[in-house]
Amino acid sequence: MSSSSSSSSSSRSKFMDSGFVIGQKEVTRILILFLGLTASCLVLYKTAYPQRLDVNNLTSLLASPSSPLPNLNSSEISPETIKPKLSFKEILENASTKNKTVIITTLNQAWAEPNSLFDLFLESFRIGQGTQQLLKHVVVVCLDPKAFQRCSQLHTNCYHIETSETDFSGEKVYNTPDYLKMMWRRIELLTQVLEMGFNFIFTDADIMWLRDPFPRLYPDGDFQMACDRFFGNPYDSDNWVNGGFTYVRSNNRSIEFYKFWHKSRLNYPDLHDQDVFNRIKHEPFISEIGVQMRFFDTVYFGGFCQTSRDINLVCTMHANCCIGLDKKLHDLNLVLDDWRKYLSLSEPVQNTTWSVPMKCLED
Repeated sequence: MSSSSSSSSSSRSKFMDSGFVIGQKEVTRILILFLGLTASCLVLYKTAYPQRLDVNNLTSLLASPSSPLPNLNSSEISPETIKPKLSFKEILENASTKNKTVIITTLNQAWAEPNSLFDLFLESFRIGQGTQQLLKHVVVVCLDPKAFQRCSQLHTNCYHIETSETDFSGEKVYNTPDYLKMMWRRIELLTQVLEMGFNFIFTDADIMWLRDPFPRLYPDGDFQMACDRFFGNPYDSDNWVNGGFTYVRSNNRSIEFYKFWHKSRLNYPDLHDQDVFNRIKHEPFISEIGVQMRFFDTVYFGGFCQTSRDINLVCTMHANCCIGLDKKLHDLNLVLDDWRKYLSLSEPVQNTTWSVPMKCLED
């Protein structure tokens, strides 16, 4: 009896020990599986939100299930986390046309303020004929953080260029030292654009785009430039040029020309890019490199210096021959008013009469 009881007890003990071992193994497997899944999730989380997971706190996160995870809807996640900063070349690639052409303008805080020139610039694209689809090709090079912040609220292709040597945020009065630095920084930047293989239209932000200008570009010509005053011959470099609107094809000739232009500032330290261009355009080196220049008729590319004679043909209007932000704003608003009135007409205008320049005529 005792022997049988002892044998039965021994069997139960072995069974229980065996079940305990099996139970331990199952628990171990479950724990390993759980930890493996947790680690995988954490790796995936780390990949998706690299700036939010502190790997040093991994133990505390596991030990404390109640520890709050980052709020993905909160303002703690910066725009840089969601949208990584693109290089200048990547922005150019995103904005370029099929033939690698981009439209470039520059912007500082003074021109980027609400209801300032940048708003008018964008509005002109929206109400122009055939210009709406060109906005996606516009790259705005911002000269200070505030300009970049405002640009990013209104437009897709914005790039902040570092200008640590000079503060370009305020209004830069024509021909002042900071104005000269800003103009030459622009020439340097455009040289880099050409070197990266992109053709470009450069446009000042105080130019209203009323029609698609691409059909009016010359089929030949490496370097094409607008004029303050046009005297009838697109090949004549003695037209009174204006650097606010240029079309340049990327090739060895144009790159060498821009490098020469930028370097020539050292010979004329008190002159801006446009005046230096006038000094170097007849230099033998220009003929040696063989760069082909063309100059735009103000009928198509007008401005306050010489307004377009025909609103049925005009592509752009520039607030040139005008010093002062307030004056430019006043008169460019009149340009857009004139354009809206023109669009409301049922028949082409026979005689073009602009409301501008008005304030820009004042000393």
